[in-house]
Amino acid sequence: MVWDPKDPWGKKQDPVDDLLRQAKEKLGPGLPIKGVGPLLLAAAALFLVWQGTYIVAPDEEGVVKRFGDIVRSEGPGPHLKIPLIETVERPKVEKLHRLEIGFRTDRQGRQQMIPKEALMLTGDENILGVEFIVQYKIKNAKDYLFRVDEIEETIQKAAEAAMREVVGKSKIDEALTSGKAQIQQDTQTLLQGILDQYQAGVQIAAVQLQDVDPPEAVVAAFKDVASAKEDREKLINQSQGYRNDIIPKAKGEAAQIVNQAKGYAQARITRAEGEANRFIKTLKEYEQAKDIISKRIYIETMEDVMPGVEKIILDGKAGDRMLPYLPLDKSHKPPKAAPAEEKKP
Repeated sequence: MVWDPKDPWGKKQDPVDDLLRQAKEKLGPGLPIKGVGPLLLAAAALFLVWQGTYIVAPDEEGVVKRFGDIVRSEGPGPHLKIPLIETVERPKVEKLHRLEIGFRTDRQGRQQMIPKEALMLTGDENILGVEFIVQYKIKNAKDYLFRVDEIEETIQKAAEAAMREVVGKSKIDEALTSGKAQIQQDTQTLLQGILDQYQAGVQIAAVQLQDVDPPEAVVAAFKDVASAKEDREKLINQSQGYRNDIIPKAKGEAAQIVNQAKGYAQARITRAEGEANRFIKTLKEYEQAKDIISKRIYIETMEDVMPGVEKIILDGKAGDRMLPYLPLDKSHKPPKAAPAEEKKP
């Protein structure tokens, strides 16, 4: 113990008293020493409350660490933690995160292509500039925070690799026209598989192609080819529309003609059957009275042959006693033929 002339008896001073004395010297004589202790206790209590509570937002998940180890996860709302010992990470698990691959958008909304990311080789050995967006959500906050270092860069590189593999198996025509939806789906599936192997703790929501174009050196030729293909598709659609219009009409007309032919055939058959029945009946009557039926047939035939000629029927004996007369003044006018009527059976 060092001898102090101010304290010759060597009494040991309380360190708290030293602190209070120093505080009084700094704050001045106007503050009593006995009032500083409660203020310090209140400040310490406020500090402990501030350090021991935290709030998790509705779109967040709280991951609590103690000395670097994960001890628990907390949902939305206020929670407690051990001050100065436990720390909290609060990733936004409900937010839809967005990554741009092959291009970047500046603050003014202008997009600029990144060639080293966008240029890709297709399956038929053509080069395309592919710009696309990856949207994802956090499905496991612990894995997302601590499994993979530089998680966004990892997702970006994995998405670029997945897109290169899918485009490398596709033809340029598919990538430029009708195959975009399939490329997006295949890339999303492949990317999700890669991230699941990494245990990245993310769920890929969508892969959207923003722009797929050939290099600038050949873009004019590709546009001409695309225009020609569009014209071809347009002509094909027009021809199919004409086909769909003319074929039903032709089928309808053919059905109408067939029905008319069937009706005419049935009418002819019915008429022929009626005439045959009439002939059979006449034949039976003829066999019973041949002379009468012969005269009747003769008269009916003459009516059919000479429908417009005046006819006088005389008995054979009366005809022998009459003088034949030929009206020459009326012979130059041909008789009017009466319209023939079909006999119905």
